[in-house]
Amino acid sequence: MATWPAVLFALLAAASNALATVLQRRAARTVPLARGLRVGLLVDLLHRAAWLGGMLAVIAAACFQALALSQGALSVVQPIFVLELPLALLIGRLLLGGRISRGGWTGVALIVVGLGSALAAAAPTIGTDHAPLSRWVLALAVCAAVVGTAVGAALRRGAGGVRAACFAGAAAVSYALTAALMKDATHAWQTGGPATFFASWQTYGFAVVGVLALFLFENAMQSGPLTASQPVLTLGDALVSLSLGVTLFDERIRTGWWLIPECAGIALVLWGALYLSRVALTRDVVTGQEAPSAVSDRPAR
Repeated sequence: MATWPAVLFALLAAASNALATVLQRRAARTVPLARGLRVGLLVDLLHRAAWLGGMLAVIAAACFQALALSQGALSVVQPIFVLELPLALLIGRLLLGGRISRGGWTGVALIVVGLGSALAAAAPTIGTDHAPLSRWVLALAVCAAVVGTAVGAALRRGAGGVRAACFAGAAAVSYALTAALMKDATHAWQTGGPATFFASWQTYGFAVVGVLALFLFENAMQSGPLTASQPVLTLGDALVSLSLGVTLFDERIRTGWWLIPECAGIALVLWGALYLSRVALTRDVVTGQEAPSAVSDRPAR
């Protein structure tokens, strides 16, 4: 299992990402939606103060994430990021005022209990900190194929839930791959210092893939409702990270009958993510718009 410093840094990274989500979602909703993949979207967002604030939070999250990955397993650190959604709800209410509905608290509880149950049942072990090139070639090829397929599917759809979910799926794979590359690059820093770090291809790999992930994330947030994008992003990042941890870094999880509580925990996380993203208050938090139903306990339609 991960050490306590790894869990702590992962929680701080999740909180920073949650703050970034609140600010970036508000900024993304202020730019017009295009029919295709908007290359100029990030340029437009540079003029939004909320987006710049979100980027500072992203940088802080990246630093905390690197520290967490240097201390613990990828299959533990990344799943903790499913807490971003409930943390975004809490941070949004703190910044914007108001109260969290009963439905909001239900979603938070489902995610927290589900995550704790799944991780406790899986009990991931720390493997190696460095993956051989042969494994990286296969992982990069598979991830590139999945991202390309998801983006292609998104571009064939108009604005709405399917488009948002496809972009979110591509972003989830990219975020997980970014974390895996960052873990390998962190190992280079620990073993050879800054010179080895900047000479490592993984360093430039996580920078490039990280920008791609952010770009896909922004398009997902702009393309459709949270009910479509957030559950895919939340679970996709965790599950792909778990797969990369096992295949790249020889991390291990318990199998056999342990799969039952693991799947039950995953189901609770998915239920909580779906429930929480349907609560009208969540929509108001990330868009910065107030609605009459914002304090209602009834999920948004």
